[in-house]
Amino acid sequence: MATESNAVTMPRGGIRPTTMVLTLLCVMYFINYVVRVNVSTAAAVFQPELGLTNYQVGLIFSMFGYPYLLFQIIGGWVSDRFGARKALTFFGIIWSAATVYMGLTSTLAGMLVARVMLGIGVSALPTATRAMSDWMPAEKRGFAQGITHSFARIGNAITPLLVAWLIVLVTWRGSFVLIGLVSFLWAFVWVWYFRDNPADHPGITAEELERLPKHHGGKRRPPVPLARLARRMLPVTIVYFCYGWTLWFFLAWIPSYFLHSYNLRLSSSALFSSGVFLGGVVGDALGGIVSDRVFEKTGDRKKARRNLVIFGFLCSMVLMIPVVFVHNLALVAILLSAAFFFAEFTVGPMWAIPMDIAPRHSGFASGFMNSGSALAAIISPVVGGKIVDNTGSWEMTFVAGIGLLLFGSIMAFWMRPDEGLDDPAPTMGHTRAVPEAAV
Repeated sequence: MATESNAVTMPRGGIRPTTMVLTLLCVMYFINYVVRVNVSTAAAVFQPELGLTNYQVGLIFSMFGYPYLLFQIIGGWVSDRFGARKALTFFGIIWSAATVYMGLTSTLAGMLVARVMLGIGVSALPTATRAMSDWMPAEKRGFAQGITHSFARIGNAITPLLVAWLIVLVTWRGSFVLIGLVSFLWAFVWVWYFRDNPADHPGITAEELERLPKHHGGKRRPPVPLARLARRMLPVTIVYFCYGWTLWFFLAWIPSYFLHSYNLRLSSSALFSSGVFLGGVVGDALGGIVSDRVFEKTGDRKKARRNLVIFGFLCSMVLMIPVVFVHNLALVAILLSAAFFFAEFTVGPMWAIPMDIAPRHSGFASGFMNSGSALAAIISPVVGGKIVDNTGSWEMTFVAGIGLLLFGSIMAFWMRPDEGLDDPAPTMGHTRAVPEAAV
């Protein structure tokens, strides 16, 4: 199969390279969201220590969103230009260093700088989509996006409990340092194992390679049709902003919401927050599976992508409305878990749309779409903190999310995942022949 000089070898009967790549991406999504939201739980400790207001904490939450927004499109272009192997390694090193630095700084300014660095590093999701475009067959795109994002929500669910435990064990500063060191380890494994062209992986088989799309890399990579692609992706981006508002509000403020609105201890608020985020884990995985199943049965991408997004938005909106009026811990926890489930149910279908519209430019297309969520990451946490500071009501912070979910469900009718870009067909395919022994 592979010669002794190859850096990666795959013994017979081992894990298939496509499975291993998807596993590495799942781990990346998990870590990527742990390093984003660990600050939400740690804030309960460092906010009084540093004497910060809710608005200032909201700034810390949202500061990563500015470079995150900028680097969505830049990062997507970089991944299309230089490949997911180099790009994800670069981004991984940046977010790991930022996480370690967050634990070492002692000032508000230092925390803001660390979050800016983090925003650059976690701009990796379009790069992951670039990797999936080459390593996942078309009929598995919804599943791949759903399962990777479900690992992101596992990260969200585990982080409150994990960080609360680490704070007790090694202080809040130590929790950031340890998480950052684990992130460095992932970057090392990724650059060692992954190949931009699946045909270059020494463990790939002819059967696996036959199921994958042709790889379009190297110097003959087609230029990105910026104007046409931006027009096609604009409605998708607006819809994803509406989803992102709910996502980033939940990730930033749900731990503090349970802690302060219900006067819970840190460990108890972390437990309830984890329960809410677990709803998202199931929603992500199920949304991707259902999307692929609908597409397999109907061949209609509007039904498989757009209609599922509308369904998820409306269900999430309806479930959040009672939270504004009800103050019962058990009932609210159930409602928020269900609302987050349906919001996350839309993620697999949404992230499949850039690959449907522009598979050869999926890094740029998904980065353009995710810029909507990045913009929401800037605005949503700050607005939430301002509302609490001015009104003293945590429940009122859900009103904006309810309105945007309704708006997003209407805007979704302008998404056209069934119409791909009419670029000329490329002539470049896989560049390495697979040895007969691998067949």
